[in-house]
Amino acid sequence: MHLGKSYRLGEFVIWTRRKIYVLLMLSVAPVLLYQVAGLKWLTLPLSVVSLLGTATTFVVGFKNVQTYARTVEAQKIWMSIVSASRYWGVISRNYAGDAERGAALVQRHLAWLTALRYQLREPRVWETVASRPNAEYRKQYVIPERAEPLESALSRYLPAQEVPALMQTDDRAAQLLAMQGRAARGLLDAGAITAAEYADLNSRIRELLDLQGQAERIKNFPYPRQYAIINTLFVRAFCVALPFGLTGQFAQLGQDAGGVMQGQMAWLAVPFSVIISWIYTSLEQVGESTENPFEGSANDVPISRLSTTIERDLTQMAGDTDLPALPVAMIAL
Repeated sequence: MHLGKSYRLGEFVIWTRRKIYVLLMLSVAPVLLYQVAGLKWLTLPLSVVSLLGTATTFVVGFKNVQTYARTVEAQKIWMSIVSASRYWGVISRNYAGDAERGAALVQRHLAWLTALRYQLREPRVWETVASRPNAEYRKQYVIPERAEPLESALSRYLPAQEVPALMQTDDRAAQLLAMQGRAARGLLDAGAITAAEYADLNSRIRELLDLQGQAERIKNFPYPRQYAIINTLFVRAFCVALPFGLTGQFAQLGQDAGGVMQGQMAWLAVPFSVIISWIYTSLEQVGESTENPFEGSANDVPISRLSTTIERDLTQMAGDTDLPALPVAMIAL
């Protein structure tokens, strides 16, 4: 997630520049046909363009509200994971009584966090992190889950003999929670914890399973494709129609103008068409880059940073001082 004060205008223009090039060509073509080719009939009533623009505004606004809601929900899920993880760190050591047993529960929990964030970073066909604008911007930051293999990351928390078998499973995060359940049962059978403490541990495992399922729901089910395509079609139709409406409008103003602008006012349709259309296409691009909050873009929920925060908290609870470093970059994923 972008942790700076804001995006700079230059960053935003560079990020959207390819659409600006297309909008410029779409805006110049009607004016050339009108002014140079003499096709004076090739215009649209501004009222028609205004109606299309109003409909497009509603569609784009609806999508952006919904995609923002997906990001907010993802943030809430991960803040619940943070709270549940801290509580797990407290009860693991207090219930187990033995430092080694408690540490094993905590380390396995950190492995679960690692497996979960790696699963959430797996690419989906509808995600846009690989698109050219986002891929270019991704050069400014590092996605930890793409920089280090999962097997290497898990080896920091699990015994070496457990990692290969775990890597053969489909849902590694769920398997780790199942291992936590077996470990809790082993503590009960060994008399290390009471039945009430065992029930509490199982309740926390169930909570973590629920939170994992909620995160996977957002990851695996995109913003409905029928709404996504209608949004794109409306924006493109508006961007094509707008120059034809503004060309005729400015040409009428040019009939009354004097001096060098007489008969040339139609050319003002080019910059105004580009600016107005750019607002709509930028809103569409922002919504598109917000709808998948785990894909690894600059607008994601910072699950890597949150996982590091949890690890630091649990490590400090154990009295250790060897803490993992928090990302210090402007964008922390």
